[in-house]
Amino acid sequence: MDRRSFLGMSVTGAASMLLNPLEAQPAPTGLKPQPVIPRWRGFNLLELMGGERQRYQEFDFRFMAQWGFNFARLPCSYWVWADKKTWKTINLAALQPIDRAIELGKQYNIHINLCLHRIPGYCVNSSEVEPYRLFDSPRDSMERALEAAVYHWRHIARRYKDVASSQLSFDLFNEPPFMDDQSRYLEIARALISAIREESSERLIFADGADLGQTPVMGLVDQGIVQSTRGYLPKMVSMYSASGVPANEFESLAKPTWPMIDNNGLVWNREKLWRELISKWQPLVQLGVPIHVGEWGCYNKTPYDVCLAWMSDLLALWKEAGWGWSLWNLRGPMGVLDSDRSDAALERLDGHTVDRKMLELLVAN
Repeated sequence: MDRRSFLGMSVTGAASMLLNPLEAQPAPTGLKPQPVIPRWRGFNLLELMGGERQRYQEFDFRFMAQWGFNFARLPCSYWVWADKKTWKTINLAALQPIDRAIELGKQYNIHINLCLHRIPGYCVNSSEVEPYRLFDSPRDSMERALEAAVYHWRHIARRYKDVASSQLSFDLFNEPPFMDDQSRYLEIARALISAIREESSERLIFADGADLGQTPVMGLVDQGIVQSTRGYLPKMVSMYSASGVPANEFESLAKPTWPMIDNNGLVWNREKLWRELISKWQPLVQLGVPIHVGEWGCYNKTPYDVCLAWMSDLLALWKEAGWGWSLWNLRGPMGVLDSDRSDAALERLDGHTVDRKMLELLVAN
C-alpha cells in the first residue's frame, strides 16, 4: 500500500479581504495582480479520489457549516470519468457527483476546491500505470500526457465556467514529484493554467508546491494564482506506524512525543515547524502570493496527547501567518469523524463518531 492509498482510508486587513475575497491587490511591477482569498478552513472529501464514482454526502457539508468551516477540497481521479486507455472520451454522467458537491457548497456556503489527485500522466500513487507520463519520460510520452491533461482541464473549466470563483476554484494536480529543477513543472502548470483561463478567464487557480507540495514555486508568481503547501512534517509524528509510508520518509521510528528529537539529533518543536513550513514560503508571501495548506493531519496511531500538541502548534503558526487549511480528512483515520482513535473520547452523532476535543481545537484556529 502506498502513502496516498493509505491516506484514503491573523493578518492586518483580514476583514476587508473577507468582504471582497477575490478582489485583486496591487502586485510588484511587472507581475500580474495576485488574488486575495479568505482564510478558508475545512477538510478534504475523498469520494472520488480512488477512481470510483461515489456521491458526496450532505451530512458532511451540514456538519462543516454547523461548526463554521467554509472550505472543501475534492481530490479526484480522472479515472472516475475517463479510462486511461481512452483519455479523451469523457463520461459526462460521471461528473454528476462534482455537480452535486458544488450545489451543496452553494447551499451551505462552503467553497469547493476541485483538485485532480490523478491527472492524465501523473499521480503521487503509481504513476507507472499511466500509458504516458507527465514527468521523467521520453519527450513524446510527456507531450501526449500533457495534451490529455490540458484536454481534461479545458473540459472541466468549460463545464463550470458559470460558477463564480468565490464558490469554486481549481487545484491543477496533487503533489508534483520531487525534482532537481522546476522547469518541467512550470511547463505543465503554465499549459494547464492557460487552458483553464481560455475557457474560464476569471477562475481562481491553485497550484501545489513542488516536491509533494513542500517547496514554493517562484516561477509561477507571474500567473496570479494561489500556491498550496502541506503540513505533514515531521512524519515521525503525523504518520507514526502508518504502513503506507516508506520507512525512509520517517525522521525517527520511535514512539512520538512533542516536541521530539529525530535520528539526527534535531529537535522538532514549534520553532522548527516555523522554519520548515512557514519561513521558506516568505519570498512568495512578500510578493503577495496567497498560500493555503491543502493537506495536513495526524494518523490515529499517534498518541492522542502528542497529536493534539503537534496540531496546536501548527494551527497557531498558520493562524499567525493568516493561512487557511484543509485537514486530511473529514471522515477517516486522520479526521474528526469516524477516526477509530482508541485513546480519544469519541461521541456518537447521527451514525458517526465525533472527536470533539480535536474538533474544538480546529474551530478555535
